[in-house]
Amino acid sequence: MATYNDLLAQLSLPNNLPLLTQLNRGIEKEGLRASNQGIISQTPHPKGLGSALTHPSITTDYSESLLEFITPVLGSAHEAHAYLDVAHRFAYSQMDAEVIWPSSMPCILQGEMSIPIAYYGSSNLGQLKHVYRHGLWHRYGRTMQCIAGIHYNFSLPEELWQLIATAEGKEANQTYISAGYLRLIRNFRRYSWLLIYLFGASPAVCSSFLAGRKHTLDTLHQHTLYAPYATSLRMSDLGYQNNAQSELTVCHNSLARYIETLGEAISVPVAAYEAIGMQDETGQYKQLNTNLLQIENEFYSDVRPKRIGPSGEKPLESLSRAGIQYIEVRCTDVNPFMPVGIDIPQMQFMDVFLTWCALHDSPNISDADCALLKDNLQSTVMEGRRPGLMLKRDNTEISLQAWGIELIDDMMVLAEKFDQAHSYNFHLDSLYQQRLKLVDSSRTPSAQVLAALIDTGKEFSELTLDQALQHRKTLSEPLGATVRQQWTAMAQESLSNQRALEENDNLPFEQYLKEYLKRD
Repeated sequence: MATYNDLLAQLSLPNNLPLLTQLNRGIEKEGLRASNQGIISQTPHPKGLGSALTHPSITTDYSESLLEFITPVLGSAHEAHAYLDVAHRFAYSQMDAEVIWPSSMPCILQGEMSIPIAYYGSSNLGQLKHVYRHGLWHRYGRTMQCIAGIHYNFSLPEELWQLIATAEGKEANQTYISAGYLRLIRNFRRYSWLLIYLFGASPAVCSSFLAGRKHTLDTLHQHTLYAPYATSLRMSDLGYQNNAQSELTVCHNSLARYIETLGEAISVPVAAYEAIGMQDETGQYKQLNTNLLQIENEFYSDVRPKRIGPSGEKPLESLSRAGIQYIEVRCTDVNPFMPVGIDIPQMQFMDVFLTWCALHDSPNISDADCALLKDNLQSTVMEGRRPGLMLKRDNTEISLQAWGIELIDDMMVLAEKFDQAHSYNFHLDSLYQQRLKLVDSSRTPSAQVLAALIDTGKEFSELTLDQALQHRKTLSEPLGATVRQQWTAMAQESLSNQRALEENDNLPFEQYLKEYLKRD
């Protein structure tokens, strides 16, 4: 592999520098609908938003109340942020007396059954999505599924892969590009703790989230639980982790091994899930199957290799057929202080960080390495702001602050190249902003959330509702007539597309499910 410095030298050449303006990113941002009292919404997905099954930009995740905003693939952070802003504004124009909850950790829950499972209509595809969510409920409970996050989808231009391949004397075919994305993913897994420290924004939670469950959190206020140095409870064992998957190791050393190890998990039966059964006494499906994973998406990972395939094709089918097209970063909290949960400097830092991961050497990760990386991540999740926190690096220890500064300093020259290519200093400025957080942990979002809770004396639900109401005010400025018409037309078209799916289905769901699960 060409060295990082060799690749930086190549990128510095006038003909190559513009490649750094051709990166693509897309964002998926979740947010619960809640009442003006901060209680999870019980109302159906607003019809004015269109069909949650077929709308390209506004859908739902696990819960009927859990909105998900999806941008198209865009050429700049500014475009991605602007698209999210418009999507939120349109959503508010169609919502009646509700807010979009601006935190990863949920609003007030009134028991597990107050979390409505998303419904996608009567088509086979809609039923498949609904049954999958029922399976998540029976396996893990509904509460965990109403946590919100931001997914950052990222790809490098083929010309940049060609540049890297040429520097190594290789051809930039799809096999090479897939291997390159896996190199990026392995480095991401080595250093994702840095993102958790810098952008984690969930150190506290409403006590209703943990009602009846054992936990080790401290009590901050009567209805607020927290961990003093936590960065992202969303990424802890309270959030998107589960015991059934704790021993599951998915390999990112090659695409074949990734497909093999994840594919095995989809085919391995689990006694506890067999005990749940496939259907209830009325014939309603309780889960798609009784295996460790119902489908690939059930694997909870902070990063995934991805490819967009034709409708109905399974994710692993797409990867096996055509290789990796982009990566999906899944560890980002919703920042409650930002109207759409993320800002442009954070996106620009992500672009530099992920490109840096792609350009650096990235040895294979052993099972022992996996355990070490998991320990570093969980230490940062629960104690990332604890003074003097030590992480494991090779056969020694290093403080989180020292290691983080070292990594960001190594990214500086790359950030300069980004800014030269774009003719502004935003990327370098973003790196300096993040470096300050390592020098002073009070600048991190998690510290700011905790400070606000302590300074105001407000409960988590009260403080977050205040933010939600302020964001609704910010995002309630009317859209221009043309933009409003475009989004209204998108909503109407999605409803028509859902009806067409329902009218054209010609298989009973039982047969559709059998055929879906048979495909490798």
